[in-house]
Amino acid sequence: MIRSLYIRVVLTFLVSVIAGTVISFFVSTWIFEDKLNENAQINIRNFGQDVVQIYKAMPVDEAESFISRMKQLNSYHIRIYDVTGEFQSYGKLNGQISAAVSMEQLKKVLNGGVVQDTPKGIATVLLGLPIKTEMGTKAMFLETLSPPSASFVVKFGLIFATCSLVAGSLLILVASVFLVRPIKKLTQATKRIAAGDFNVKLNIKQTSEIGTLARSFEEMMNDLQQLEQMRREFVTNVSHEVQSPLTSISGYALALKQVNLSDHERSRYLDIIIAEAKRMSKMSDSLLKLSLLESQSQQLRLITLSLDEQIRRVIVTLQPQWSARNIHFELDLQAVKVLADHDQLNQVWTNILSNGIKFSKDGGMIHVSTKQDIKNVTIRISDTGIGIPLEDQKRIFERFFKSDRSHSRKYDGSGMGLAIVKQIVSLHQGDIRVESKPGQGTTFIVTLPITPPMDS
Repeated sequence: MIRSLYIRVVLTFLVSVIAGTVISFFVSTWIFEDKLNENAQINIRNFGQDVVQIYKAMPVDEAESFISRMKQLNSYHIRIYDVTGEFQSYGKLNGQISAAVSMEQLKKVLNGGVVQDTPKGIATVLLGLPIKTEMGTKAMFLETLSPPSASFVVKFGLIFATCSLVAGSLLILVASVFLVRPIKKLTQATKRIAAGDFNVKLNIKQTSEIGTLARSFEEMMNDLQQLEQMRREFVTNVSHEVQSPLTSISGYALALKQVNLSDHERSRYLDIIIAEAKRMSKMSDSLLKLSLLESQSQQLRLITLSLDEQIRRVIVTLQPQWSARNIHFELDLQAVKVLADHDQLNQVWTNILSNGIKFSKDGGMIHVSTKQDIKNVTIRISDTGIGIPLEDQKRIFERFFKSDRSHSRKYDGSGMGLAIVKQIVSLHQGDIRVESKPGQGTTFIVTLPITPPMDS
């Protein structure tokens, strides 16, 4: 098996040139064969008519003497038959074997007919014409001769083809070096990336397929670099989020070993340990859910549901959170039917509304509205909370991201709720975006297709 691309390129070129030359020869021969034969037939017919006229205008002896001195005999060979089958030839064959004349052809011409044949292929014509003389009808057969330069042309063609093949091979050997060089660069870059080094510069400026491959490779390398950065940030965030509750659990568990604790303090420490354990469990569940959503291993169970009714039920479910802080809801919900996964979509409204309640001021207002067109339904959920800084709005859908870390202790959460929302909406072929100003509240705008396209 040939493994070297360099050798493959050279062999491919040689095979292509040889095969192309052979195919071209036969195709061109096939295309021009009729044309060449037609031209040869016209020329030999004109010459034959001239010979016939000579025999008509002159006595036989003078005609034969005149014909024997004609310059055209360098290109044509003449045989004149009598009724007995004897013939007299004019012109030299130059080593060429004359075409055979059959008895049927001879009789046909002697009876006044015309014979025309191409016995040897291209540009070789045998023409039979009757000649009227004072001694009776004779049969004249003319045939074309290969020109003296034919062997030279054949030799020239062979030498030309050989030189072309050798010169082309040398050129392809040189060109292959430049062709293979960027591929070697790509191979070396692949090894460096496999070793964890993403700072690779290919510097391939070609605009051909190799250049396109190099640019695609650089894009892939940048994506891998971003994924590696995201992986490191993910490990850092998980470590940070897990470390805090573990520290609390460990500290309060050690405090419980003290023998002089009052029952009230012991109960409070246990409540803190239980709360931190629940926090870790919730974060673990969120991570698992997000991982399933991103890998799309969790299939959507699509059903036709009433979107406005689902949002109302979620608001009722969250009543203990908003009624305790005197937060009011303003609803403008149209009756809309959508094809969606009930449980997943329920998670979307729960996460967004919980955030709205959490970050709203006491006595605040949350406005929920839906608007339907032919293909989509748009849901707007607006609160009057603390808002989101402009520089954080592009990152709020990233896992573990918390806008304004100074509030992280006041507002509990793992920072994965909106990442889950984003993934669920994407799985439904929808879109989610945010509009917000610090101190003036936040609006989440979710657009869902009424009937999402099915995956093939």
